[in-house]
Amino acid sequence: MTVGFVGLGQMGAPMARHLVERGLVVYDVSADATRPLVEAGARAAGSVAEVARNADLISVMVRDDAQVREVGAEILASARAGSVLAIHSTIGARTAEELAGRAGPYGIEVVDAPVSGGFMGASAGTLAVMVGGTDAAFEKCREPFGTWAELVLHMGPVGSGTRTKLARNLLHFVAFTAAAEAQRLAEASGVSLRKLGRVVRHTDAITGGPGSIMLRGTTAPMEPDDELYGILANVRGLGEKDLSLAIELAEELGVDAPFARLALDRFAAGLGLPAGDTDEKGS
Repeated sequence: MTVGFVGLGQMGAPMARHLVERGLVVYDVSADATRPLVEAGARAAGSVAEVARNADLISVMVRDDAQVREVGAEILASARAGSVLAIHSTIGARTAEELAGRAGPYGIEVVDAPVSGGFMGASAGTLAVMVGGTDAAFEKCREPFGTWAELVLHMGPVGSGTRTKLARNLLHFVAFTAAAEAQRLAEASGVSLRKLGRVVRHTDAITGGPGSIMLRGTTAPMEPDDELYGILANVRGLGEKDLSLAIELAEELGVDAPFARLALDRFAAGLGLPAGDTDEKGS
């Protein structure tokens, strides 16, 4: 399978580099972006259409929905029947579905395959890719994607990959805002923010951070006989206690902590449990 890659920016270029040995065809509006890959062994195309004509799998990593629609239209007009168009950009789920609908008459499959793991993961080949598309299209993509991704998951039909990515990024960026609140509390307490950051990065690498409680297949209330009930009940006790203590400290220092108050209010329900006793012991 010959792979084409359109869009060689901060993410696209390191992803594409892992594909060079497969017989890679690349295009970017910037010749400077293309040059290092050509020097590594890729073949430069003069246009998006030329990539589409010469590849069985065309990966696209461009900026936004408008660019995806523009590039996608050029690819559909030129690609061979049986080709797969993979959109790695983070876009609206409806955009991927609309593109797949337009691709059908051409005999071309579309997968939305956004990635997570940042530039570091792209360079190391350890990204996670969340794929939405048919079973057949996923099977065509699985091995090529595995050259630059450590985790390749089929999430469901077209649009599912993007919906997964949006949920993942909601957690990511809400956590950044919560981190800012935690830093304000630490700063008011006289704590080193850089050392706090070291502690957070170290312990999240051990525990898995927020992902460590994402174990259930539903967000519905949990039955007491569920095997996870006791584990998450302990998490509830610790969380409600520690959030209460953090809010108390914030009040003493005059630090506004709306995320902490909201978290305390919704913590138990988010675990699928009724509210517990905030006086439960824990560390």
